[in-house]
Amino acid sequence: MPLRPLDQSSKLKNVLYEIRGKALDEAARLEADGYSVLKLNTGNPAAFGFDAPHQIVRDVVAAIPSAHGYTDSRGILSARRAVVTRYETEPGFPQLDVDDVYLGNGVSELITMVLQALLDEGDEVLIPSPDYPLWTAMTSLSDGRPVHYRCDEAAGWQPDLEHLRSLITPRTKAIVVINPNNPTGAVYSREVLEGIAAIAREHSLLLLSDEIYDRILFDGAKHTPMATVAPDLLCLTFNGLSKTYRVAGYRSGWLVVTGPRDHAKGFLEGITLLASTRLCPNVPAQHAVQAALGGVQSIEALVAPGGRLHEQREVAYTGLTSIPGVTCVRPDGALYLFPRLDPEVHEIHDDSRLVYDLLVSEHILLVQGTGFNWPEPDHLRIVTLPEARVLAEAVERLGNFLSSYRQ
Repeated sequence: MPLRPLDQSSKLKNVLYEIRGKALDEAARLEADGYSVLKLNTGNPAAFGFDAPHQIVRDVVAAIPSAHGYTDSRGILSARRAVVTRYETEPGFPQLDVDDVYLGNGVSELITMVLQALLDEGDEVLIPSPDYPLWTAMTSLSDGRPVHYRCDEAAGWQPDLEHLRSLITPRTKAIVVINPNNPTGAVYSREVLEGIAAIAREHSLLLLSDEIYDRILFDGAKHTPMATVAPDLLCLTFNGLSKTYRVAGYRSGWLVVTGPRDHAKGFLEGITLLASTRLCPNVPAQHAVQAALGGVQSIEALVAPGGRLHEQREVAYTGLTSIPGVTCVRPDGALYLFPRLDPEVHEIHDDSRLVYDLLVSEHILLVQGTGFNWPEPDHLRIVTLPEARVLAEAVERLGNFLSSYRQ
């Protein structure tokens, strides 16, 4: 008797994550055949020689003998206290208690938990375009409807507030803010954040603020936490250790709840319920939080002029903008560039095919702009983590490829 076919759940029909999409499968095949592939598709610091701060590693190693049991479902007290202390030093940040903090297996798990606790079928979430695609994917997986508000490239990729406002319906539940932004590297102005808060206030919307890159800032850029401009609104702030502290593999993130709670008791109880069903975050990585958030912040030297991250951004930006038909907004934060290919020069109809053809020809793996829910096939995202000489060579090869590439 033949076995009954097993297909994937219909819930996955609209769930896409092109950062690790089909092109990555081809990259793996090329590597299996002995080729070296430069993977500029994921912001994975360890792959490019960024070592974790030794204090963090030491504390995790020291904790391992006693880290083999479950903890409180929110996370260990010392780590949550360290998160509270971090925000107590942030001017204007609303008052916090340790019970307002949830630790997670990376921010990704916390995003999933929050959207599952929030959404009923057909509920809408306003998400920036371009976006970090996990927000769109998890909204869909939670039976919600992602609705994308435009960010304006001509205005340095700041959100278009009028477009955002025009998308609100009776089913809208929340606004997602990604600041500093992935994939554009934009750092939002206080005025724009105040505008988003005003819209949320007018329509009684939840604010979901992804601030994982809040300390990766260049050239004097200032990050304003969303919670500081909306203390009277329920705001959930997401952050973690993956990027600033170069321990992406530890999967150590946190969620902070600020603002009024009485109108959202059921929703917050839902988050606590889901935190309990996963039992607890992975315990060794929880012991990294206190060491990371206290003491010297090593990221500051990396993003300052002369620092590795600063110089790599400069090399990539200069190289990209020297390619005929390519323009790029200089990013103020994060680890990416999001260059535009002028359709009058580079007539691209399918940017996923462009990424695949570049991989096969040059063994460089990027991500197409449509993978970040950008509507036109005219952008690419490039990770700026490789050493400057490697980035310079990769951008030069990209330029040479584009000079003769046709679809």
